[in-house]
Amino acid sequence: MSTHYYGEGNIGSVPEYREFPNGNDEPRRLLRLNVYFDNPVPTKDGFEDRGGFWAPVEIWHRDAEHWKGLYQKGMRVLVEGRAVRDEWEDAEENERVTFKIEARRIGILPYRVESVVLGTKPASSETNESP
Repeated sequence: MSTHYYGEGNIGSVPEYREFPNGNDEPRRLLRLNVYFDNPVPTKDGFEDRGGFWAPVEIWHRDAEHWKGLYQKGMRVLVEGRAVRDEWEDAEENERVTFKIEARRIGILPYRVESVVLGTKPASSETNESP
């Protein structure tokens, strides 16, 4: 069972990156973020968090290795994807059920970002330059 999910929250820990063998093909790459999705409600003194929750956010992609250096603990992100029921067993073999977000997109919001550095794209070896 899954449903579309769209939410804003903060990354709560250092992103976890893994690679999984895929036979002779390129390995599958996973980047997992632990995100706190808050529920800010306006009050006369600012905002109050009412009923947020933690959820693992997974993004599977060949560029996950590159993105692991981009996302950082404390960053404010906007996540779009689907909420998926995840069944597993704990160390004592008890069945557990949690929900995780399989992300399609994770956008970085400008809150708590100190700086952004843009680099130039490396020149392609296929360019035809005239002498």
